[in-house]
Amino acid sequence: MATRAETAPAVLDKPSYKSFLAPLLLIGVAILLYMKLGTTVAAPGFTLTRFLELAGILFLAGFMSGLTGFAFSAIGGAILILIPPLLGVPLLQGLSAVNQMLSIGQLRKQMPKTAKEWWPYGPAPCILGGLAGVPIGIWVLNNLPAAKLMLAFGGMLVLYALYSLLKPAGLHLKGFDGAGTAMVVGLFGGIIGGFTAFPGMTVVVWTGLRNLSKAASRSIVQPFILSLQIVSLITNGVLHPHNFGIRFWTLLLLTIPVVLPGTICGVLTYHRISEVNFKRFCFILLLVAGAGLILKAL
Repeated sequence: MATRAETAPAVLDKPSYKSFLAPLLLIGVAILLYMKLGTTVAAPGFTLTRFLELAGILFLAGFMSGLTGFAFSAIGGAILILIPPLLGVPLLQGLSAVNQMLSIGQLRKQMPKTAKEWWPYGPAPCILGGLAGVPIGIWVLNNLPAAKLMLAFGGMLVLYALYSLLKPAGLHLKGFDGAGTAMVVGLFGGIIGGFTAFPGMTVVVWTGLRNLSKAASRSIVQPFILSLQIVSLITNGVLHPHNFGIRFWTLLLLTIPVVLPGTICGVLTYHRISEVNFKRFCFILLLVAGAGLILKAL
């Protein structure tokens, strides 16, 4: 029997172009803050050019996440070329959480509201499983060398992108849509998200195999990502507070204004692009991002 999420038509909250005004002003503030703080506090040795490279990657990450409901850390993971994983991964987790808050707010009519929409076919079982996986992922982040982390992250991105581009259109999963399966999927998502800031990978693959509509998939994936990013940040902060010094908080302050307009652009595009085209565009970008990380690690 089809669930409500699979059968209900998509009802979208179309954002106004006026939504860009505040984020654009914040970008100006971010540049001014960088010029005042960046080279001495957040990133000693950073040039304005390097900061703009960082900002460009994160803007694109916000755009892709606003468009698809996920992939912020997949695209944003390219910043690991510029900053080390112990700083970059928590930064991606924090920015991804902000990105999801804005995106969910723009598409709130698609998000689950009642208990039946959360369990057993909604995001709650995935989140429950993910909570158990987060501490394992945080341990991996703080104990594996940076090069191995980039290699693992890049490899997973390439495999996921190739899978998404090449999988047969008729390949669908039947009989594995219950709460038990969702918790296992969430568990692996929590592990992966703990050291890559990309917890949504396993859930996106699972919802894709179930052939859910993009609206139904977002109603599961986005609350899962938001919950796991917040839990990962808190867990990492409690276990490894030294990862959250002045550099982290200053970079977070500098980059939030860059992510917000990218997210709004992505949500606006979501209303106008076909499902086939936006998926192809997304997976090609993931493939490029993963290959770049692998080359950097090697």
